[in-house]
Amino acid sequence: MAKITVKETEITVITIQEKDYISLTDMVRGVENGLSLIEKWLRNKNTIEFLGIWEEMYNPDFNSPEFEGIKNEAGLNRFTLSVKQWTEKTNSKGITARTGRYGGTFAHKDIAFEFATWV
Repeated sequence: MAKITVKETEITVITIQEKDYISLTDMVRGVENGLSLIEKWLRNKNTIEFLGIWEEMYNPDFNSPEFEGIKNEAGLNRFTLSVKQWTEKTNSKGITARTGRYGGTFAHKDIAFEFATWV
């Protein structure tokens, strides 16, 4: 586990299968209602489409049929999705939720940078 500092905010970087995953939780820690921003970002249809494209490019085990169902629901007022639900339903590798002392939401650097542009 490593740390990077961006605009005086310390952000955790972990390695999963030799790839860097950046803490989205740390990225929004200093922002009012920061943790809810991750949930709001996941409700966005453009986010779901981006995640699906990323997974189809880099994850041979991605569950594309399940993704199509999620994509069709995204953007509706009743649509909600947690990181845990996303990973369980689609077998996603690009974003993960960890529990425990050093837990939080972590995303592959490509996805984390996309999230940062949204915040």
